[in-house]
Amino acid sequence: MEKFDVIVIGSGVGGMACANPLQNAGKKVAVVEMDLWGGTCPNRGCDPKKVLIGAVEAKTQVRQLQGKGFNNQPKIDWPQLMAFKKTFTDPAPESFQRSLNTAGIETIKGQASFVSQDTLRVGTRQLQAKDIIIATGQRPSLPEIPGAELLHTSTDFLSLSTLPHEMIFLGAGYITFELATIAAACGSQVTIIHHNNRPLKAFDEMLVQEMTTQMTAKGIKFEWDTEITAALTDDNNRVQLRTDDEKSYTADYVVAATGRIPNIEGLSLEKVGVAVNRGGIAVDEFLQTNVSHIYACGDVVAKRRPKLTPVATFEGSYVASRILGETAAINYPLIPTIVYGSPKLAETGQTIANPDAGETETVMDLTQWFTYRRVNEDIAKVKLVKNTEGMLIGASVLSERADDMINYLTFCIQQKLTTEDLTKMIMGYPTLASDLSYLV
Repeated sequence: MEKFDVIVIGSGVGGMACANPLQNAGKKVAVVEMDLWGGTCPNRGCDPKKVLIGAVEAKTQVRQLQGKGFNNQPKIDWPQLMAFKKTFTDPAPESFQRSLNTAGIETIKGQASFVSQDTLRVGTRQLQAKDIIIATGQRPSLPEIPGAELLHTSTDFLSLSTLPHEMIFLGAGYITFELATIAAACGSQVTIIHHNNRPLKAFDEMLVQEMTTQMTAKGIKFEWDTEITAALTDDNNRVQLRTDDEKSYTADYVVAATGRIPNIEGLSLEKVGVAVNRGGIAVDEFLQTNVSHIYACGDVVAKRRPKLTPVATFEGSYVASRILGETAAINYPLIPTIVYGSPKLAETGQTIANPDAGETETVMDLTQWFTYRRVNEDIAKVKLVKNTEGMLIGASVLSERADDMINYLTFCIQQKLTTEDLTKMIMGYPTLASDLSYLV
């Protein structure tokens, strides 16, 4: 029996955020990983996606300035772009494992499963610890329809060596919007099929409609209120999708982005009585499961808060502090969320006003503001929610630079900055930051 103070199952950002501070505090720590060291984000998630988005951003900027300094629209070379992406993803697993080992943390490869509430089996090894942290994340799921094996996931898309000529994306969540934007900008003919007419349901409906209008103008097709019931191959070895109203859609490649499921199979949680539900592992306000010395953090947790990389990092850091003696419950700050489309859509804080509480909503069209007009953006809008005292409490942003603006607005809300506060600061001009005093 090998004994540790803490065992972390999963080496993604949540697991790393737990393991390093615990090791630094003098704990004997082991990290178990059954797949790629570093988890989803650096290998097959936000990092490679953002590399591909970088090419889309560059192409978009040139397109916006056609006839205003540029006369040729660049084309994205998919194989070159993917080769560039691999310079980030290929070294990631070894780099993450090496960083753990350098810190003195033992790394163990394999599937961890509970033998008892304080003991895990990994292959032929038995590991025992006072505290165990589950940070195994989640993975894409495929719809349960005949022919589902013909469909692909976001993981498959991010590994494509050749871009298909015609692609269909199932589902209209943020993963579809992001990958469809990349595919269309790189030259694929893209269709998005969704089972109802309300995409990105967590975001402001008006701005979502504006976003889909902009994406349609860039050649992306949308099919609403369409339920896919089966997939099969046609005579040309293409994927044909059948619908509940007897329509059909055909493409070279179909990506199903219809949901993600927690990675809990194989852990044998039922042996030790850890409670789970459809969303993942159930935890309390201390990120403890119903077995008090077994914690969970990151995307494997059943929660209403967005399952995002920085949230997993925040939770991992909290779990480490809890094991080291923190007595207060986890207190989440504002969490900005971003859809990396073209344009981008982002939100933070309270995005729907409650008039009964004296809250107000204001929608501002910033398209002609210098910040956006100088690069000839197609659209720039912001929706602001303020409380009865006029303090900003939430915002939604639609523009090519919404990802940067939402972080500024999050900071302003978190720090309770007012217009007066901002006018006492001198920002670099002209920048997004110098616009803040006119928004807050």
